Formats: sequence, structure tokens, C-alpha cells
Amino acid sequence: MKKFVGNAKVRPAKDSLLLPYQSDYVADRSRLVLVEKSRQIGFSWATALGLVRDQSLSKEAAARSGITPTDDWVSSRDEEQAILFIRDCNAFAKIYDKGAQDLGERVIDDKGNKAYVIRYASGMETHSMTSNPDAQAGKRGNRILDEFALHNDPRQLYTIAYPGITWGGSLRIISTHRGTANFFNELVEEIKHKGNPKGFSLHTVTLQRALEDGFLYKLQSKLAESDPRQQFDEASYFDWVRSGCADEESFQQEYCCNPADDNSAFLTYDQIAACEYRPTDSWEYAINELPPTCGTLFGGLDIGRHQDLTVLWIVEKVGDVLHTRQVLRLSKETFAAQEAAIYPWLEKCRRVCIDATGLGMQFAERATERFGKYRVEGVTFSGPVKEELAYPVRAAFEDRSIRIPQQPKIRAALRAIRKETTASGNIRFAADRGANGHADEFWALALAKHAGKESGNREPIWLD
Repeated sequence: MKKFVGNAKVRPAKDSLLLPYQSDYVADRSRLVLVEKSRQIGFSWATALGLVRDQSLSKEAAARSGITPTDDWVSSRDEEQAILFIRDCNAFAKIYDKGAQDLGERVIDDKGNKAYVIRYASGMETHSMTSNPDAQAGKRGNRILDEFALHNDPRQLYTIAYPGITWGGSLRIISTHRGTANFFNELVEEIKHKGNPKGFSLHTVTLQRALEDGFLYKLQSKLAESDPRQQFDEASYFDWVRSGCADEESFQQEYCCNPADDNSAFLTYDQIAACEYRPTDSWEYAINELPPTCGTLFGGLDIGRHQDLTVLWIVEKVGDVLHTRQVLRLSKETFAAQEAAIYPWLEKCRRVCIDATGLGMQFAERATERFGKYRVEGVTFSGPVKEELAYPVRAAFEDRSIRIPQQPKIRAALRAIRKETTASGNIRFAADRGANGHADEFWALALAKHAGKESGNREPIWLD
């Protein structure tokens, strides 16, 4: 038996596959189950175990447990997660059901939707799919909607999946939060504060609850002895996770089941998520490896020196959509070093807008001298100018005419922008200064968006 070398203080009462919060969830036989949870605490894994265990029961044992034999339809966030889920099912099937078969990837409808499938000795199957709601249409049996809030349209996914349990099975929704405006949070609020009209069984598991149930012991038991996380006890592990998050809002949402307030944010999580590349998408261009088919590039440059980052945001215009192709961050670099890193990109762009406020004035002037006033536009930030830059960005997210990388730092920077009304009635855009800057990515994106406007329809906002 592997020697335990970690510093976890909370150890499960007995050596079992499931921790108490996982066991409570798997044992829940309710028709509708909803889980709001911390990230990476083993719910997808526990779900796979529960499905395989139920599918491996004899008809008599299933009847005693109130289980109606039926297929499983699991909706994962993306293809990578769908594959990982079916791998877990296969691993558990080797324990519970020797007659199970991995059928690999199969087309499951006439629209070409695919799923990874495992078939049990009973003839029932588990299908692990990506998040396309159409893939749920017309299917009967158990529904598992994993990372529900992260799907592009959770409401539509629920609407299509729910009727599938009419003739038997259950619906399980599992997710971390993604903003107060997300349909997942609407369901949670109904359960907690509006009488639970749909009749969900709710499980809330924060990182703190998971640690109290022995999560760190389980984690350290799996880690290599040399892994630095072996040194943590529960309190120090909690603080370590917190310090690693993009900001406090992200930590509260991702690990504490406290959804970020969309009412005070300029961009909602749903708006941002709908425009993010999938994790498997290739979006980034290298400066010396631009493809022959590369379209017109535009850039936005937000200048920093000591406290804030310098961020260069490059977009490629493809039809009416701006595709992010590079996000270059420079921290505490000299202006000479910044020019050396940024100028090669400016040479590739049709037009670049540069923050010419304060420290950026000299940078914008030098870039204009080198590349010309028709390719470089300096923008001096003021209240009205920020308003003119910010609203087109939100419009682009609303109509999904922009694509951005799926990165926590970028998401945090976009979420950091707040629209405020001053005592005199003026609009101002503010952002709390976080560990990674002052919403620098947002303003670089806004400048790139402005640079990408058609020249015949754009008004320069350079202020001499």
C-alpha cells in the first residue's frame, strides 16, 4: 500500500471510493437533482461511478432500489470532457460489469451528432456527448448535464433535455456558477428562495465542505510524493487555491458557490462565454508563422509600465466577426523592450489604436512616426472616449461578432469593468485594480475593436 506523506488533517473514517458529499449525491434517487459545487472536487468522477453501478445491478436489485433500466445521456462541456467521462465509465465497468463493451464514437441521430458509447450486459448504454442541445432531442432515459452553467445556452439545453425523462429516468444538473444572470443560478434561486416549484433535490458543496469531508487526503493520496501540494493542510490548501485565482470574484464563484453579480458588471458571464473559443480550438497566431490565408489584422495597445500591464490585442477580421489571434502581455518592461516585442505586430496590422494617455503618449507618437498616421492612431482616454470605446465591445459580445480565448485572466479582466454614474450624472467606466492589472485586456480589446471599424464609418478619437 502506498505510504501517505501528505499533511492533510482530515481523513475519511473508512477507506472508500467516495467521500461523504459524493456518497450523498450518488445515493440520491430523486427524479430531479441539482448540484452547485466547487471546481475539481470529483463530481464527474462520482457521477460516472454511480451510473455504472446502477447499470450493473441485476433486475431484482434495480427494482429493490427503485431504478428503471434505461439509457444514460451525458452532456459534457466539450469533446475532451466527453472523452474523459466515458473513460471513467469504462474503468468502473471493469469493476462492476465484466460484460460491458466500449463501442467508441457513434453517430446518434440523423443530424450527425456523435457520442462516445459504452454498452452494458443488460443492453443499456451510456452516451457521453458534447454540449450541443440538439443532441439531446428525441432521446429517452437518464439525463446528466455536467458543467451546466458553462454551456452556451443552458436554458435551451434544459428545455430539450427535460422531456427525455418523461418515460423514466432522472435529470441531474451539475455545475459551478457562472454569474447571477445564468439560468443555472435561476434554478438555484428557485430552489432556495421561491418554494422549489420544480421539485429539485439540491446539493451544495463548496471547497470548504469538500476539505471538511476529506478531499485533501484523497488528493494527496494520488499525488507524487515530491508534489509541493503534499505540504499543505486543509487551511493552507484553501489559502493557496484562493491566491491562485484571477481575483476574489473568481474564487467566490469557482470554489465557494457564490455567483458573480452580473447586475454590476458591464459584461455578463453568459455574454463572455458565448464568444469564447472552445479549449480545443486553435486561435493563436505566431508573428513569423501567419498562415497564407490570414485576413486583415487590426490591433489595440493598452500601455502600462510599473503597475499596469502593457497588453497588445490582435484581431483578424473574417466577414463580420473579429477573431482574436494574439494577446501579448508585457509586465514592467522598458519601453525599448516593449517596442521590440510590439513593433513586428504593428508591421502586420492594417491599423492599430494605441492608448496615448500619460505614459502612452510617447509610445503612440514614436509608433506614429515610424508607421504613419494612417496605420497608427493614438487615443487619449477620457470619460466620453472610454464610453465610445466600451459600448461597441459590449455590442460585439451581445451579437457574438467577436471571438476571444478561453482564459481565466481575460475573463477576469472583462468582468472587472463596471459602469458607474457619478453624482453629477456622468457615466464613467471603472475597474478594481487586481493582481494582473487594471482591466488592461478589456481596453486593449476595445482599442482593437475600434481599429477594426471600416475606415469610411469610423471617426478618429485622437485628442491633440
